Amino acid sequence: MINGLHNQIDNLVWSDTLRRYGLPGRILTGVLRYLYAVLRDIVSGQLTLRAMSLVYTTLLAVVPLLAFLEPLGDKGVEITDQLMRLVNSVNGSVLGGLGLAFFIYTAITMVQKIEESFNYVWYVTKPRSFARRLTEYMLVLLIGPVVIVIALGMITSLQDESIFQALVQNFVLGPVFVATSKLTPYLLVTGVFTFLYMYMPNTQVHFRAALVGGVAGGFLWATVSVLFAAFLATAARTQAIYASFASAITTLIWLYLNWLILLIGAQLAFYFQNPAYLRIGRREPRLSNAMRERLALNVMLLVGRAFRDPAKTIDLSKLSKRLRIPSITIAPIVSALEQRGLLTNNEEEELLPGREVSRILLSDILEVVRVDGETGSFQDPKWTAVIDKLGGDVDVAVEQALSGRSLSDLLDESEA
Repeated sequence: MINGLHNQIDNLVWSDTLRRYGLPGRILTGVLRYLYAVLRDIVSGQLTLRAMSLVYTTLLAVVPLLAFLEPLGDKGVEITDQLMRLVNSVNGSVLGGLGLAFFIYTAITMVQKIEESFNYVWYVTKPRSFARRLTEYMLVLLIGPVVIVIALGMITSLQDESIFQALVQNFVLGPVFVATSKLTPYLLVTGVFTFLYMYMPNTQVHFRAALVGGVAGGFLWATVSVLFAAFLATAARTQAIYASFASAITTLIWLYLNWLILLIGAQLAFYFQNPAYLRIGRREPRLSNAMRERLALNVMLLVGRAFRDPAKTIDLSKLSKRLRIPSITIAPIVSALEQRGLLTNNEEEELLPGREVSRILLSDILEVVRVDGETGSFQDPKWTAVIDKLGGDVDVAVEQALSGRSLSDLLDESEA
C-alpha cells in the first residue's frame, strides 16, 4: 500500500499531468518537484545529521550562538543573560593564551563545518586549500559579526531617534516604517543566507541560485521563528517537566532548526542551479547499455569540438550542463575514458583528447562501455553455442556500422 502511494505521488510529481493545465500547472509542478526533492533529502537523514553536528560546534562559538537566540523574544533574552553571567564568571587570567587559542579554534571549526556541509550539498569533494581556508575563514569571522552588530545597532538607534518616532506617528509614512522595521530582521537573514550560499561552497554558485535559496531560507526561518516563539510563550509544561534544563533544551532545539533551515536553503539553491539532480538526488545512477554508449560518444564529441576551438574549454560541469545529465552520472564514463587513454585533463580540470582525434576510433570509444567494467569474477563462462554466435554477430554488426570511422570523422560530419 505504501509503495503504491509512493508510486502515485512520484508519477504525479515527475509526469506532465499537471503541466497540461497551462501556467498554473507548470508553476505547481515546479513547486512540487522542489518540495519533493528537499523532503526526500531530509528523510534520507544526511541533512539532519549535519545540522546536529553544527549544533555542537555552535555551542562552543558564543558569538553566533547569541545571534541565533534573538528571534526567541523574552526566552532568548533569558538564555542570553544566563550565557553572559557564565562568561563573566570565567577567570580570564587563568585561561590566558590557551583560552584565546581555544576560542579561535572553535570559531574556525564552525566555519569549516559549514563549508563541509555546503560542499556535501553541492557534490564538492575537494575542499579549499589551507591558505584559502585561513584567509577566507578569517574574513567571514571578522566581517560577518561586525556587519550584523552594525546593522542591529542602526536599527536600535533609529528607534530611539525623535525623527523616527515622528515618522512612525505620521498617518502616511507610519505604516511604511512599521512594516519596514518588522521586515528588516528577515531581510538581514535572507542577505546573510544568500552570501553564505555564494561564498562558502568551494564551487561557483550563481547569484540567482543563491538568492532563491536565501529567500526560501529566510522565509522559512522567519516562519519557524514566529511559531517557535509562540510555542515557548505557551509551553509552561516544558518548564515544569525539565525545570532548570528547559532553557538548555530550548536552545538545542532552536539551534538545530536554524542549521537545518540553512542547509535546506542550500539544497534548494543547488537544485535551482542543477535541476538535472532534482529527481535522482544522491541515488547511484543506473544507465542502460544504450544510454552509456550514446553518452560516451557524445562526451568525446563535445571534448573534440572544444579542442578544435581555441576559444572554448570544457570540463565535467560544462558537460553536465550541455547534456542536461547530472555530473555524478557522467563522471564514471569520463573516468573510464581516461583510463583507456582516450581522455585526459590539465591542471584546471579541463578535458582534452588523450591522443590525436584521427587516431581515436569510434569503436575504441564504444569498447570502453561495451567491454570494460567487468569485475573478473567470471572465469571462462560456458555460453550456449547459439548465444555465443549471436553475440559475435552483434559485435561484427557494430564494427561494420562504425566502418573504421574515427573521432575526427565524426567531428567533420557534425561541423558540416
